[in-house]
Parts: sequence; C-alpha cells; structure tokens
Amino acid sequence: MKLHASVPSGVNTITGYGEGYVMVNGERRASSVVVLPDRVEQWSAAAFDALTLEDFAFLKNLDVEIVLLGTGPRQRFPHPRLTAALAQAGIGLEVMDVQAACRTYNILVAEERKVAAALLFA
Repeated sequence: MKLHASVPSGVNTITGYGEGYVMVNGERRASSVVVLPDRVEQWSAAAFDALTLEDFAFLKNLDVEIVLLGTGPRQRFPHPRLTAALAQAGIGLEVMDVQAACRTYNILVAEERKVAAALLFA
C-alpha cells in the first residue's frame, strides 16, 4: 500500500531532486534557494563554506517557525555564531543534507506548518 501526504492546494512542494538541483512544483532550481509554502526566494548564499550572518538574517525575516537548512550532498553544521539570530528569534533550525531537507519540507508543509527549506548545492 502506498501512502501519500495530502498537501493543501496552492502551496509549493518539492517534486524532485538530484545532484545540484531541486524541482519545485516541477520547475528546476539549480542555485541556492529558499522554498516556502507560498513563495520561492533566491538566496544569496552561494555555498556552505561562504555562509554569513546576513544569510541567516535573511532567513530570520521570513516569518516561519522552522528553517530546514539543506547543506548540499552531506550534512554539515554552520558555526553557532551564524545561527544565533534564529535561536534568539525562537525559530527552530534543523540541519540536514539537501535530500532529507526536501523530504522533511514536504511533510511539514502537508501539516500546514510555517516552514522554509533553505537549500545549498555547494
């Protein structure tokens, strides 16, 4: 038996992913991106090793409860000084590889949670 999450209509879902890209509602995205239920934002963060305080300030201002940080093909943790603004604002941060972030985003958006998937490919 297959189970499928029921996703509210009109929300963004991640419909596929591969090496260096994700598909949002069937549209391929190959550069850093933030996927939210109601919009998709280009993200100025070029790569994990280049993350800055400004990149996390951008995430803090998205009006979400949780940020899923997809750190490329493997899980890597940013320095706590970079993520402190999210913690101080009461925004949860979960760090995982991009594939796990995509799957988790779809589950949380199906639950109508205020979630953002911030995805890096390098």
